[in-house]
Amino acid sequence: TVTMAAPPPEAKPLPSPPTDGITALSFIPESNILASTSWDGCVRMHDADAMSPLLCQTPESGALLSLATPVAHADTLVTGGMDGSVLKLDIPTSTFSVVGRHSPNVTQGKNAASCLHALEGSLVASAGWDSQFNLWDVRTSGTAPLSSLSLPAKAFCMDYDASHNRIVVCTAGRKTCIIDVRGGKVELVLERDSSLKYQTRCVQFFPKGVGLALGSIEGRVAVEFLEDLGIPADRKKYAFKCHRVGDTVYPVNCINFHPKFGTFATGGCDGTVVLWDGWNKKKLTSLPKFPTSIAALAFNHDGSKLAIASSYTWEEGEREHPRDEIYVRTMLDAECQPKTVGDN
Repeated sequence: TVTMAAPPPEAKPLPSPPTDGITALSFIPESNILASTSWDGCVRMHDADAMSPLLCQTPESGALLSLATPVAHADTLVTGGMDGSVLKLDIPTSTFSVVGRHSPNVTQGKNAASCLHALEGSLVASAGWDSQFNLWDVRTSGTAPLSSLSLPAKAFCMDYDASHNRIVVCTAGRKTCIIDVRGGKVELVLERDSSLKYQTRCVQFFPKGVGLALGSIEGRVAVEFLEDLGIPADRKKYAFKCHRVGDTVYPVNCINFHPKFGTFATGGCDGTVVLWDGWNKKKLTSLPKFPTSIAALAFNHDGSKLAIASSYTWEEGEREHPRDEIYVRTMLDAECQPKTVGDN
């Protein structure tokens, strides 16, 4: 008898999605509760198991561009606003408080808090269009940052490597900055040009901080290493083309690493999500195409679910486009595992 292979899992849309461009997705640590932010100014939470909406709150900070979910404060979300604000949402009471603000004296829109990441304990890092990097303590309200430093240009994307207590920020001008954040102090330990020719759109550390995966607006991902910082790599940096259809080249909007396997998913303006083994230079799985650009991705804590924002990112200016949706897809280990035996 021939047993038919089970069909692959389907991506299912969450009810009550954002009503404008989706800017960030993040699962609450160790749960299947998904938080999202949007240009509609609302922070939302959905239960990705029950596929149901839990919360929709609008602070008065204009469009929300970034989101962080602190590990030590599972009842807290932190949002970054177009007005430069870094706000804390206390989930049980649905109340916002101001943690801090980027460049309060700068014209609104030029000081947007474009990037956020939760660090250890109650620390949160932010980087903004004002070319500033700040560290905050979410337990305090409305105070100056614990520490800050100037970036070479406006910040586009950011990630955190807990194993070395380092942040990577990619800015305009193709700069990649590595910042040491040990003990609540900040120090720029490396600044270099991206190995890609075009603007960096997304960046993530490899597990244990052994390297970086950067995505650019020109349908390419670079895998780079950090030997300059004394982290040995037994391989050379390289780049590969992706998110291209014929002669049309699409931006790579997001990169997200699988928490168990060290492989990563990319999302592009071509509406596709692809899984890669960046360590062994292999393409693993392509998911069926989504209605529009993939604006954000997030794996849950064990990599069994992938949240996918299908949301037009204005790469072609004002035009008709499908409505914004957040999909949740069950991911099979076979779709995400490296195909070759190699240390990830």
